[in-house]
Amino acid sequence: MRWPGVLVRRIPAPLLVIAGIISLQVGAAIAKDFFGSLPPTAFVWLRLLCTAIILLAVARPRLTGRSRTDLVVAFAFGCCLAIMNFSIYHAMARIPLGVAVTIEFLGPLGVAIVASRRAVDVILVVLAAAGVALLGFTPSGLNVPGVLFALAAAASWAGYILLSTETGRRWPGISGLAVASVVGAIGLAAPAILQAGSRLLDPKLLIIGVMVALMSSVIPYSLELNALRRIPRGVFGVLMSLEPAAAALAGMVVIGEFLEPTQWIAIGCIILASVGTTSLLRRPRST
Repeated sequence: MRWPGVLVRRIPAPLLVIAGIISLQVGAAIAKDFFGSLPPTAFVWLRLLCTAIILLAVARPRLTGRSRTDLVVAFAFGCCLAIMNFSIYHAMARIPLGVAVTIEFLGPLGVAIVASRRAVDVILVVLAAAGVALLGFTPSGLNVPGVLFALAAAASWAGYILLSTETGRRWPGISGLAVASVVGAIGLAAPAILQAGSRLLDPKLLIIGVMVALMSSVIPYSLELNALRRIPRGVFGVLMSLEPAAAALAGMVVIGEFLEPTQWIAIGCIILASVGTTSLLRRPRST
Protein backbone atom coordinates (compact mmCIF):
# COMPACT_ATOMS: atom_id res chain seq x y z
CA MET A 1 0.00 0.00 0.00
CA ARG A 2 1.38 3.36 -1.02
CA TRP A 3 -1.02 5.65 0.82
CA PRO A 4 1.32 6.41 3.78
CA GLY A 5 3.94 7.79 1.41
CA VAL A 6 1.36 9.84 -0.46
CA LEU A 7 0.02 11.21 2.82
CA VAL A 8 3.51 12.20 4.01
CA ARG A 9 4.24 13.99 0.74
CA ARG A 10 1.13 16.12 1.22
CA ILE A 11 2.34 17.39 4.61
CA PRO A 12 4.47 20.59 4.42
CA ALA A 13 8.16 19.74 4.73
CA PRO A 14 8.81 22.01 7.77
CA LEU A 15 6.05 20.18 9.66
CA LEU A 16 7.74 16.87 8.86
CA VAL A 17 11.00 18.12 10.38
CA ILE A 18 9.23 19.37 13.50
CA ALA A 19 7.32 16.07 13.80
CA GLY A 20 10.60 14.20 13.55
CA ILE A 21 12.16 16.34 16.26
CA ILE A 22 9.17 15.78 18.56
CA SER A 23 9.22 12.03 17.93
CA LEU A 24 12.94 11.84 18.68
CA GLN A 25 12.78 13.80 21.93
CA VAL A 26 9.58 12.18 23.22
CA GLY A 27 11.22 8.82 22.56
CA ALA A 28 14.27 9.95 24.54
CA ALA A 29 12.08 11.11 27.43
CA ILE A 30 10.25 7.76 27.50
CA ALA A 31 13.60 5.95 27.51
CA LYS A 32 14.83 8.05 30.43
CA ASP A 33 11.67 7.25 32.37
CA PHE A 34 12.53 3.54 32.12
CA PHE A 35 16.26 3.75 32.84
CA GLY A 36 15.58 2.28 36.28
CA SER A 37 14.24 -0.88 34.63
CA LEU A 38 16.44 -1.06 31.54
CA PRO A 39 19.91 0.58 31.49
CA PRO A 40 20.77 3.29 28.94
CA THR A 41 23.18 1.00 27.07
CA ALA A 42 20.39 -1.51 26.46
CA PHE A 43 18.10 1.20 25.07
CA VAL A 44 20.86 2.39 22.74
CA TRP A 45 21.51 -1.15 21.55
CA LEU A 46 17.82 -1.81 20.86
CA ARG A 47 17.65 1.50 19.03
CA LEU A 48 20.62 0.66 16.79
CA LEU A 49 19.48 -2.94 16.32
CA CYS A 50 15.98 -1.96 15.17
CA THR A 51 17.42 0.73 12.90
CA ALA A 52 19.90 -1.74 11.40
CA ILE A 53 17.23 -4.39 10.74
CA ILE A 54 14.89 -1.92 9.02
CA LEU A 55 17.60 -0.20 6.99
CA LEU A 56 19.08 -3.54 5.89
CA ALA A 57 15.65 -4.65 4.67
CA VAL A 58 15.19 -1.40 2.74
CA ALA A 59 18.70 -0.70 1.42
CA ARG A 60 20.10 -4.25 1.02
CA PRO A 61 23.70 -2.98 0.87
CA ARG A 62 26.30 -4.96 -1.06
CA LEU A 63 29.75 -5.39 0.45
CA THR A 64 31.25 -7.22 -2.50
CA GLY A 65 33.30 -5.03 -4.78
CA ARG A 66 33.75 -2.35 -2.15
CA SER A 67 37.18 -0.84 -1.62
CA ARG A 68 38.92 -1.08 1.73
CA THR A 69 38.48 2.68 2.16
CA ASP A 70 34.71 2.38 1.66
CA LEU A 71 34.54 -0.27 4.38
CA VAL A 72 36.77 1.71 6.74
CA VAL A 73 34.62 4.83 6.31
CA ALA A 74 31.41 2.87 7.01
CA PHE A 75 33.04 1.22 10.02
CA ALA A 76 34.19 4.57 11.42
CA PHE A 77 30.72 5.99 10.78
CA GLY A 78 29.19 3.10 12.73
CA CYS A 79 31.57 3.58 15.65
CA CYS A 80 30.75 7.28 15.73
CA LEU A 81 27.02 6.52 15.61
CA ALA A 82 27.31 4.11 18.54
CA ILE A 83 29.44 6.47 20.65
CA MET A 84 27.11 9.40 19.98
CA ASN A 85 23.98 7.51 21.06
CA PHE A 86 25.72 5.79 23.97
CA SER A 87 27.06 9.10 25.28
CA ILE A 88 23.82 11.09 25.03
CA TYR A 89 21.79 8.37 26.75
CA HIS A 90 24.27 8.18 29.61
CA ALA A 91 24.22 11.98 29.81
CA MET A 92 20.40 11.91 29.96
CA ALA A 93 20.62 9.48 32.85
CA ARG A 94 22.58 12.04 34.90
CA ILE A 95 21.39 15.51 33.85
CA PRO A 96 18.09 16.94 32.54
CA LEU A 97 17.17 15.88 29.01
CA GLY A 98 16.99 19.47 27.71
CA VAL A 99 20.40 20.31 29.16
CA ALA A 100 22.00 17.14 27.75
CA VAL A 101 20.69 17.80 24.22
CA THR A 102 21.69 21.48 24.45
CA ILE A 103 25.28 20.54 25.26
CA GLU A 104 25.24 17.85 22.56
CA PHE A 105 24.08 20.47 20.06
CA LEU A 106 27.45 22.21 20.43
CA GLY A 107 28.81 19.53 18.06
CA PRO A 108 26.90 20.52 14.90
CA LEU A 109 27.06 24.17 15.95
CA GLY A 110 30.85 23.96 16.04
CA VAL A 111 30.95 22.31 12.61
CA ALA A 112 28.69 25.04 11.21
CA ILE A 113 30.80 27.86 12.67
CA VAL A 114 34.03 26.36 11.32
CA ALA A 115 32.41 25.97 7.88
CA SER A 116 31.15 29.57 7.87
CA ARG A 117 34.45 31.36 8.63
CA ARG A 118 32.95 34.85 8.85
CA ALA A 119 33.93 37.63 11.22
CA VAL A 120 30.46 37.68 12.77
CA ASP A 121 31.04 34.10 13.91
CA VAL A 122 32.95 35.55 16.86
CA ILE A 123 29.66 36.97 18.15
CA LEU A 124 27.96 33.61 17.67
CA VAL A 125 30.76 31.80 19.49
CA VAL A 126 30.43 34.23 22.40
CA LEU A 127 26.67 33.69 22.43
CA ALA A 128 27.08 29.91 22.51
CA ALA A 129 29.78 30.19 25.19
CA ALA A 130 27.44 32.35 27.27
CA GLY A 131 24.84 29.60 27.03
CA VAL A 132 27.31 26.99 28.21
CA ALA A 133 28.45 29.25 31.05
CA LEU A 134 24.85 29.74 32.19
CA LEU A 135 24.38 25.98 32.29
CA GLY A 136 27.37 25.75 34.60
CA PHE A 137 26.13 28.43 36.96
CA THR A 138 22.64 27.10 37.61
CA PRO A 139 21.69 27.12 41.31
CA SER A 140 21.43 23.34 41.43
CA GLY A 141 24.70 22.82 39.57
CA LEU A 142 25.37 20.08 37.06
CA ASN A 143 26.52 16.50 37.36
CA VAL A 144 30.10 16.44 36.03
CA PRO A 145 29.99 12.91 34.52
CA GLY A 146 26.69 13.83 32.84
CA VAL A 147 28.24 16.94 31.28
CA LEU A 148 31.27 14.95 30.12
CA PHE A 149 29.02 12.36 28.48
CA ALA A 150 27.09 15.18 26.77
CA LEU A 151 30.35 16.72 25.51
CA ALA A 152 31.40 13.30 24.18
CA ALA A 153 28.06 13.15 22.37
CA ALA A 154 28.71 16.62 20.94
CA ALA A 155 32.12 15.59 19.62
CA SER A 156 30.64 12.40 18.20
CA TRP A 157 27.83 14.35 16.53
CA ALA A 158 30.42 16.57 14.86
CA GLY A 159 32.22 13.45 13.65
CA TYR A 160 28.91 11.98 12.56
CA ILE A 161 28.24 14.99 10.33
CA LEU A 162 31.65 14.76 8.66
CA LEU A 163 31.56 10.97 8.26
CA SER A 164 27.97 10.94 7.00
CA THR A 165 29.03 13.22 4.14
CA GLU A 166 31.91 10.94 3.22
CA THR A 167 29.74 7.83 3.60
CA GLY A 168 27.05 9.32 1.39
CA ARG A 169 29.68 10.09 -1.23
CA ARG A 170 30.99 6.53 -1.26
CA TRP A 171 27.82 4.51 -0.67
CA PRO A 172 24.58 4.81 -2.68
CA GLY A 173 21.36 5.85 -0.97
CA ILE A 174 21.12 4.78 2.65
CA SER A 175 23.23 1.64 2.24
CA GLY A 176 26.18 3.22 4.08
CA LEU A 177 23.96 4.17 7.02
CA ALA A 178 22.61 0.61 7.08
CA VAL A 179 26.11 -0.84 7.31
CA ALA A 180 27.07 1.73 9.96
CA SER A 181 24.01 0.82 12.03
CA VAL A 182 25.01 -2.84 11.92
CA VAL A 183 28.51 -1.93 13.09
CA GLY A 184 27.11 0.12 15.98
CA ALA A 185 24.64 -2.60 17.00
CA ILE A 186 27.34 -5.28 16.99
CA GLY A 187 29.71 -3.06 18.98
CA LEU A 188 27.20 -2.44 21.78
CA ALA A 189 25.65 -5.92 21.86
CA ALA A 190 27.95 -7.40 24.51
CA PRO A 191 27.81 -4.52 27.06
CA ALA A 192 24.04 -4.15 26.56
CA ILE A 193 23.38 -7.84 27.15
CA LEU A 194 25.76 -7.96 30.12
CA GLN A 195 24.11 -4.95 31.78
CA ALA A 196 20.49 -5.78 31.05
CA GLY A 197 20.67 -9.56 31.24
CA SER A 198 17.33 -11.33 31.43
CA ARG A 199 15.50 -7.98 31.49
CA LEU A 200 15.89 -7.91 27.71
CA LEU A 201 13.52 -10.90 27.67
CA ASP A 202 10.81 -9.03 29.59
CA PRO A 203 8.07 -8.50 26.96
CA LYS A 204 6.99 -5.14 28.41
CA LEU A 205 10.53 -3.72 28.51
CA LEU A 206 11.31 -5.15 25.09
CA ILE A 207 8.22 -3.47 23.62
CA ILE A 208 9.22 -0.17 25.27
CA GLY A 209 12.73 -0.51 23.88
CA VAL A 210 11.51 -1.20 20.35
CA MET A 211 9.01 1.68 20.59
CA VAL A 212 11.80 4.05 21.67
CA ALA A 213 13.94 2.78 18.78
CA LEU A 214 11.18 3.52 16.29
CA MET A 215 10.42 6.95 17.76
CA SER A 216 14.05 7.99 18.14
CA SER A 217 15.55 6.65 14.92
CA VAL A 218 13.30 5.19 12.25
CA ILE A 219 10.46 7.75 12.32
CA PRO A 220 12.64 10.92 12.59
CA TYR A 221 15.05 9.71 9.92
CA SER A 222 12.22 8.84 7.51
CA LEU A 223 10.48 12.20 8.00
CA GLU A 224 13.71 14.19 7.74
CA LEU A 225 14.79 12.34 4.61
CA ASN A 226 11.45 13.16 2.97
CA ALA A 227 11.66 16.80 4.08
CA LEU A 228 15.21 17.24 2.77
CA ARG A 229 13.99 16.38 -0.72
CA ARG A 230 11.68 19.41 -0.63
CA ILE A 231 13.41 22.16 1.35
CA PRO A 232 16.91 23.72 1.23
CA ARG A 233 19.45 22.37 3.72
CA GLY A 234 19.74 25.84 5.26
CA VAL A 235 16.04 25.87 6.16
CA PHE A 236 16.41 22.32 7.48
CA GLY A 237 19.30 23.46 9.69
CA VAL A 238 17.28 26.33 11.14
CA LEU A 239 14.43 23.96 11.99
CA MET A 240 16.82 21.49 13.60
CA SER A 241 17.97 24.31 15.88
CA LEU A 242 14.70 23.81 17.74
CA GLU A 243 15.89 20.42 19.00
CA PRO A 244 17.24 21.59 22.41
CA ALA A 245 13.98 23.39 23.18
CA ALA A 246 11.98 20.35 22.05
CA ALA A 247 14.06 18.14 24.35
CA ALA A 248 13.43 20.45 27.30
CA LEU A 249 9.68 20.51 26.62
CA ALA A 250 9.56 16.72 26.18
CA GLY A 251 11.34 16.28 29.50
CA MET A 252 8.86 18.62 31.16
CA VAL A 253 5.70 17.09 29.66
CA VAL A 254 6.62 13.39 29.64
CA ILE A 255 8.62 12.95 32.84
CA GLY A 256 7.99 16.18 34.78
CA GLU A 257 11.57 17.42 34.44
CA PHE A 258 11.37 21.18 34.90
CA LEU A 259 14.34 23.39 34.11
CA GLU A 260 15.44 26.51 35.96
CA PRO A 261 15.14 29.97 34.33
CA THR A 262 18.90 30.21 33.75
CA GLN A 263 18.85 26.87 31.95
CA TRP A 264 16.09 28.08 29.62
CA ILE A 265 18.12 31.23 28.90
CA ALA A 266 21.16 29.05 28.17
CA ILE A 267 19.14 26.93 25.75
CA GLY A 268 17.91 30.11 24.08
CA CYS A 269 21.48 31.42 23.63
CA ILE A 270 22.64 28.22 21.93
CA ILE A 271 19.55 28.06 19.72
CA LEU A 272 20.11 31.68 18.62
CA ALA A 273 23.76 30.94 17.87
CA SER A 274 22.74 27.93 15.80
CA VAL A 275 20.05 29.84 13.89
CA GLY A 276 22.51 32.68 13.25
CA THR A 277 25.18 30.35 11.94
CA THR A 278 22.77 28.44 9.71
CA SER A 279 21.34 31.68 8.33
CA LEU A 280 24.83 32.93 7.49
CA LEU A 281 25.63 29.69 5.71
CA ARG A 282 22.54 30.19 3.54
CA ARG A 283 23.65 33.64 2.35
CA PRO A 284 25.81 33.82 -0.77
CA ARG A 285 29.16 35.47 -0.31
CA SER A 286 29.41 38.96 -1.76
CA THR A 287 31.87 39.36 -4.60
